[in-house]
Amino acid sequence: MQRTVICPFFRRAFGWSVPIGGLGGLIGLGGGEFRLPVLMHVVGFEAKSAVPLNLMISLVTLAFALLFREGTISILSVMPYWPEILGLIAGGAISAAYGARLVHGLTSRRLVQVIAFLLAAIGLLLLIEVVNPIDHVELLPPDPAIRLIVGSLLGLIIGLVSSMLGVAGGELLIPALIFIVGVDIKEAGTASILIALCLITVGLYHYWRMGAIPRGGGIQRIVLAMGLGSIIGAVIGSLAVGLAPAGFLKVFLACVLLATACKTIFSHH
Repeated sequence: MQRTVICPFFRRAFGWSVPIGGLGGLIGLGGGEFRLPVLMHVVGFEAKSAVPLNLMISLVTLAFALLFREGTISILSVMPYWPEILGLIAGGAISAAYGARLVHGLTSRRLVQVIAFLLAAIGLLLLIEVVNPIDHVELLPPDPAIRLIVGSLLGLIIGLVSSMLGVAGGELLIPALIFIVGVDIKEAGTASILIALCLITVGLYHYWRMGAIPRGGGIQRIVLAMGLGSIIGAVIGSLAVGLAPAGFLKVFLACVLLATACKTIFSHH
């Protein structure tokens, strides 16, 4: 009986995760923004359970993404930006811990509202950037101490969003690295994955300490299904990235995020 119930959820989780991973591969994100609604509305987890599970799947997906990316953009290529990277990791780790506690303390209804608001805000920011593109400008001075401080402040904001949404935070990390730090877009992707892996690990640790990570054989199978699907989709999306214009991808991502925010609110009601 248990196997009969779990198998449909396994197939749904895997089926949705392949295109989600493909979209993530196309636009350079971990795909957690899209997995969260699937965990909540397709699989049927409550918001408090879906967020830490989404972090677990994001951790697996990004670990494999970094492994495959190492062949083209080495981790060593981002070492000149070590003050900002360390600052983002430090600030993000602090706020990720706070975000985990905040999620645990919110009511389910309030958490759904926060998730919808953050998804909509990210979507609107992407649309604004498409209409009024920001030129590549290096805003920070060469002083490593200042770069470390600025990176820490940015990390505080990004880590909080990452922990509350259960996502890697790449949709905020990559623009921050490009427009504020002045990193090349390809190197920004590698740095973003490296930072996100640290933030997700910290967030998961605090969820684990609070006993907020759901357990059980069925849950493990669903996490495995979504992890495998995300990895397969990410590889396919990476191979197809040269066929899609960057502007189209940004608009498409923004529309998906806005639609997801609306569905999150109306489905909860």
